[in-house]
Amino acid sequence: MILKNWNYILFLISIISLSFALIAEHYFKIQPCDLCLKQRHPYYIFLIIFFILLFTSNFYKIWLFILVQFVTLYGLFYSIWHVGIENKLLKAPSVCSTGLLQSSNVADLKEQILAKKIIPCDEVIWSFFGISAATINSMVLLFIFLINAIYILKFYGEKK
Repeated sequence: MILKNWNYILFLISIISLSFALIAEHYFKIQPCDLCLKQRHPYYIFLIIFFILLFTSNFYKIWLFILVQFVTLYGLFYSIWHVGIENKLLKAPSVCSTGLLQSSNVADLKEQILAKKIIPCDEVIWSFFGISAATINSMVLLFIFLINAIYILKFYGEKK
């Protein structure tokens, strides 16, 4: 059943994932870091792909499902990187730290500090049963990657 309705399940996963992220951000005021925002990109693209799939002939659908694989890899890169940063295994990008320029002038340094709104990537701001949102996202994207690969092999693999 999952494979037969894969495009609808992918749509549902995307809607649920984005809904949780946007509700956490706007209703509960949990500000996302730069890596959190990048981890949302695949879900937006999956929604676009879903609507294209509705109007595409079967001949071209394989290319859209292959695109899902590549977009999932993009999301996995950022989510696994984020998990590594949260667990102090990997280094955070400069957008996740203060990144202040050296200054001999206190007023200039104060202006830099006040102008920057940094959300640290190495702090777990939200977790569910001790599992961070980045870890949950990694698991969801890994599930999408595996099921999508099975879907491609089953429906577009070599026919005998």
